[in-house]
Amino acid sequence: MRRSVVPVVALMLVCVLTACGGSGSGKKKRSRDPRPATTAGKAAPGDRDDDDVRIGTTPSPTKTPRRKVSDLTCGDLRDARVGSSTTKYRSYLNPLPLRNGRWTGNGATVLLEKPCATGDLDGDGAVDAVGSVVLDSGGSGRFWSLVVWRNVNGEPHYVTATDVGDRTPVQSIRIADQKATVVYLTRSPGAAMAELDLRRTAVHQLSGTRFAEVSHTDVPHTS
Repeated sequence: MRRSVVPVVALMLVCVLTACGGSGSGKKKRSRDPRPATTAGKAAPGDRDDDDVRIGTTPSPTKTPRRKVSDLTCGDLRDARVGSSTTKYRSYLNPLPLRNGRWTGNGATVLLEKPCATGDLDGDGAVDAVGSVVLDSGGSGRFWSLVVWRNVNGEPHYVTATDVGDRTPVQSIRIADQKATVVYLTRSPGAAMAELDLRRTAVHQLSGTRFAEVSHTDVPHTS
């Protein structure tokens, strides 16, 4: 009985050992990584930092440079127009084209006088101009005005005119901080027309088509 049991046990051991040997070949299987391989020197999309992605895709802001135009000079005003179809010079319906600083018509003369200044009046960075203009209508009156020309593509374009007075000569004009400081002679209330007993320093500022006086100071003047 014992002899028959031993072969059976031995046979079972052989079967067990054979089954174990078949399941392992001595070599381990390589596990495949589902992630795509990366190229040397380049990070895989999953490895890039979010900040790097934002920096790489956001365009840098750019500023549009202001187009440079030629500065106006007082000499440019000598062939400019006084008045426009929308903003008249005194009672003239049409613009008056100056020729070498002068216009004549219907017995009247318009003269561009020497006091003049250039500078930015409207804050656009271009150099504008203010000139002193006199209307001589043929009588005793000589009517002075401050005329503003805006710089449009390097050319003087009439904006407006402000009356200074009759026989009140402008002595100087200066532009700074978008304001014009004008010095001219005038008279106190009650003085004769021929008497200029005040020297006025007035500050004017452009607002649309108005070149209004902001302030002024007077000092006595003797001729």
